[in-house]
Amino acid sequence: MSEYDSVQIVALLAWLILAGSALASYRLSWKSGIRMALAWACVFTGLALAISWLGLA
Repeated sequence: MSEYDSVQIVALLAWLILAGSALASYRLSWKSGIRMALAWACVFTGLALAISWLGLA
């Protein structure tokens, strides 16, 4: 673990809090929020699999 790993972890947590607060500002129900989060997770997972499958990384 390098000296910058802790800075990266803090930055990633800050981005997660920012994204969570932006999602909370829509005042969605839990069902809609979870559905939206799963949809985005599927999009990013599909994109990551496509990139690895095509060998672009």
